[in-house]
Amino acid sequence: MPAIAESLAEWAYGYEPDPEDLALARRSLLDTVAVTLAARDHPVSALAAELPDAARWAAVGHVLDFDDLHIESTTHISVVIVPAVLAAGGDARAYLAGAGVMARLGTLLGWSHYASGWHATCTAGAPAAAVAAGVAWGLTPERLATAMALAVPGASGVQAAFGTHSKSLQVGFAAEAGVRAARLARAGATADPRAVDAWLELVGARGTAPQTGGPAVPGGLAIKMFPCCYAMQRPIAALRDLRAACGPDDVTAVRVTTPGATVHPLIHDDPGTGLEGKFSLPYAVATALLDGFPGFGAFTDDAVGRPEARRLMATVETERTEGGAGLLDGEVDLEVTLTDGRVLRSCLAHPPGSPRRPPVDEELAEKFAACGSDVPALLKDTTWESARALLLTELPGKDPA
Repeated sequence: MPAIAESLAEWAYGYEPDPEDLALARRSLLDTVAVTLAARDHPVSALAAELPDAARWAAVGHVLDFDDLHIESTTHISVVIVPAVLAAGGDARAYLAGAGVMARLGTLLGWSHYASGWHATCTAGAPAAAVAAGVAWGLTPERLATAMALAVPGASGVQAAFGTHSKSLQVGFAAEAGVRAARLARAGATADPRAVDAWLELVGARGTAPQTGGPAVPGGLAIKMFPCCYAMQRPIAALRDLRAACGPDDVTAVRVTTPGATVHPLIHDDPGTGLEGKFSLPYAVATALLDGFPGFGAFTDDAVGRPEARRLMATVETERTEGGAGLLDGEVDLEVTLTDGRVLRSCLAHPPGSPRRPPVDEELAEKFAACGSDVPALLKDTTWESARALLLTELPGKDPA
């Protein structure tokens, strides 16, 4: 039986995208570039300036937590693969090859890998970025499998980084590890493709053979409507449905009932910074009630520290039910108790932007406009080649001191 890296390399080398694949690739390119441009002035942008292109663009693209997500693998696919492709001068086919490998590797790793504390975007991302860059450079299946094996040392990241600069930086490291591995494979470096099998076993993969049928990215990609962890998208959307019936000052208690898996990444019950607020269920409740449509301004240190936000966070009680193995399993149920004794209820399974509620053109346009007043114009008629030139202009690198 061929090694997993060999099977995935053969698939990536020979895959012919259909129109739906190409439409997904274009949406992913535009969405990733938009959220990267939105973070041009973020402190991580300055910190990442000395990193190579793929690492710099991936780190900046991920820091606002506004990038897309593959639900089945719990991985942020495009923020790893788009920068790797652009750094290697690739196109939509290279993106789909890398994205498909990342989705399949992440699915093999499974929920148990993520629930154990790994950051699956990094672990699945490094070998997948190697494929994306390798396809861009025209590597053979044998060289692609070698590149995946060479990326294994860079396939690491942990959820303990969530709420700090390290979360986005380790995503950048994964993207660059893949590009570096593909470059070494192209130069003739050797590695045993079975290293990928051994690594998968060590980090708790639940399967032994990837599924290579179906679309390039099985299940599609979820587009975020709010710039925070995907686990907060559903509670925020559910609470927004109740705002017309109450004001934040009317709320005395909020009870959130949801499968435990769906809020697993929300590790900050008492956030003290904007970054921590992006991984906080109590703050999801507070910002949804206070801000209606939580944008970038809702996830600053000052916003998290608002007295009214602190008061609302203290009213939140969470019941994590048994079962679930993913961020959109089951439903989120909300009970909001008001000062007059009324109890409002909201239940939601699929938030806006999820694969079953894909964003329409108007929603994407609104998101891109929120990323910067100049972003819609910068994205007009964007191609993979022009996107690379745009990021080199807007987020240039600099030589290390």
